[in-house]
Amino acid sequence: MPVLDVQNVNGKKISQIELADDVFSVPGKSRILHEVVTMQLSNRRSGTAAVKHRSDVRGSGRKLFRQKGTGRARRGDIKAPLLRGGGVVFGPDGRNYKYQVPKKVKKLALKMALSSKLNANELMVLDQFELEEIKTKEFVNVLEALNLNSALIITDEKNENLELSSRNVQDIKVLRFEGLNVYDILKYRTLVLLEPAVKNIEGRLQA
Repeated sequence: MPVLDVQNVNGKKISQIELADDVFSVPGKSRILHEVVTMQLSNRRSGTAAVKHRSDVRGSGRKLFRQKGTGRARRGDIKAPLLRGGGVVFGPDGRNYKYQVPKKVKKLALKMALSSKLNANELMVLDQFELEEIKTKEFVNVLEALNLNSALIITDEKNENLELSSRNVQDIKVLRFEGLNVYDILKYRTLVLLEPAVKNIEGRLQA
């Protein structure tokens, strides 16, 4: 069972915590991680790109001129695709990019991502992260004390001061443990867990 130091916001060790083997010591498989990250990014796509076809364009349905006798190419109404402002023939109609992988695969990928951070010494546990007020400068001072410049911070409950103080800091993201996901774990260099959130994460992945 891996053991990790618990630090305070000044970077000093205050205790240790034992991490569950079946959550933080799972061998990684790039295929599974890739599959889940691809699903997450695909689900974020809006799929709203669409064009107006001939039947969608507003305009008269009157024939522009008679079929024969003018010497010109025969023409229908003003909504024809060949005319400026007419409908588009083969443009996109919008689509839904969302799909899901099995729950067991998502849970396994999450364990692998957590384990990879522990193996790479990029996992940090803090006893708490409390700010007296919403102040970005104070938040940045804590990051400097902990030597963090790219981090995903996981909390156990809503922490408005922390969430609002961090939203303008580049390469830093604060999430509650319910929103923990593979893409964000792999995107940021350091994973920072608040000590109460560790048990919540283990309970979620061991269920």
